[in-house]
Amino acid sequence: MRSRVLRLLRTLGPGLITGAADDDPSGIATYSQAGAQFGYQLLWTMLWTYPLMVVIQGICARIGRTTGRGIAANLRAEYSPSLLYATVAALFVANICNIGADLGAMAESARLLVPGLPTAAYVIGFGLVCAAGQIFLHHARYVAVLKWLTLSLFAYFAALGIVQVQWPVLARNLLWPHFATTGAFWLMVVAVLGTTISPYLFFWQTSEEVEDTRVTPVKRPLRHAPAQAKKELARIRVDTLIGMGLSNLVAVAIMATTAATLHAHQATPLDTAAQAAQALRPLAGRYASALFTVGIIGTGLLAVPVLAGSAAYALGEARRWPVGLARAPRAARAFYGTIAVATAAGAVATALGISPMQALVWAAALNALVASPIMCLVMRLASSRKVMAGFTIGGAWLALGWCATGVMAVASVAYLVSWLRGH
Repeated sequence: MRSRVLRLLRTLGPGLITGAADDDPSGIATYSQAGAQFGYQLLWTMLWTYPLMVVIQGICARIGRTTGRGIAANLRAEYSPSLLYATVAALFVANICNIGADLGAMAESARLLVPGLPTAAYVIGFGLVCAAGQIFLHHARYVAVLKWLTLSLFAYFAALGIVQVQWPVLARNLLWPHFATTGAFWLMVVAVLGTTISPYLFFWQTSEEVEDTRVTPVKRPLRHAPAQAKKELARIRVDTLIGMGLSNLVAVAIMATTAATLHAHQATPLDTAAQAAQALRPLAGRYASALFTVGIIGTGLLAVPVLAGSAAYALGEARRWPVGLARAPRAARAFYGTIAVATAAGAVATALGISPMQALVWAAALNALVASPIMCLVMRLASSRKVMAGFTIGGAWLALGWCATGVMAVASVAYLVSWLRGH
């Protein structure tokens, strides 16, 4: 039994890290607001988004493992430069906004635990730690660090265990959708969808599968080593199923925790994840509040590097730079420079007084704009025999992939219309 568990843990990698990074501080703020505002009513969204997340992330991983190239590199080979650079630019700007929002939330959370330093000091400190880990740690060690950081997500299960949850109500709302006719309800549904299915995750998991073929001598892209396909595609399925499952279970725990406390006591609306942690203290006790706070910092330390890294992979592949965390900094100066610049830009935006919530709004608007077009391009790449050779997707994967793309297209339009009306 122990050997099976160890073997499974060794199998987990890009999918697990991607799923954990999906629960970044900005996502935690969205889930906290959903629970605080609507109680248990939106839990069903996590059950519905799970298969969509598994399919689109699994398809992205399959593209990387089959072609030995990231999404941007495949787009560069198959589509016009204008389409490529428009996609990369939108991703880059959205990621910087998201980095700023996450660093700001991490800093606010750190001040709840250790209030002696100003917010800007924490923002700069966290930014340096996130960038330095990617630049200076060996790839294998850095991946191990990211895997360990996924354990921070279990803080939310611990917090859920402390509060008094109405378990029958939770189960009913999780398994059976309850709809409302208000615009605020549907705007929150769209926000949850945009939080769970984000473009930076597509680029990251694809590129990490490419990295795996570079750092492991016996592994090669499947189009050049079809004999490896059965084992590798099975590994991707398990890795993605577990990674996305953990992501959605954490989201359920966050929604349920805030529903059982903040919604039940009619707490004021939340703007950041740190506010949720602070609001929990008088309602659920200092231990629940502390666990919530630690989770925000831990997930931020995981998500910020993924955001900066995915931007660097996309820009580097578009510009034909040497890319990859397995490369020494001297061999990929522009790639690592992009990681540093993206992280610094997010930190500067926060330190200059741009609120985490405002940065989150900008990032959400850009993600809504770029998500469904990128998903459409991903589906076209995965369906192309020219790109995928004998490993094109079909059947249920093809149907669910286009279903996920359609759902995100509708959600994106709805979110953008609501966002524009609000401005």
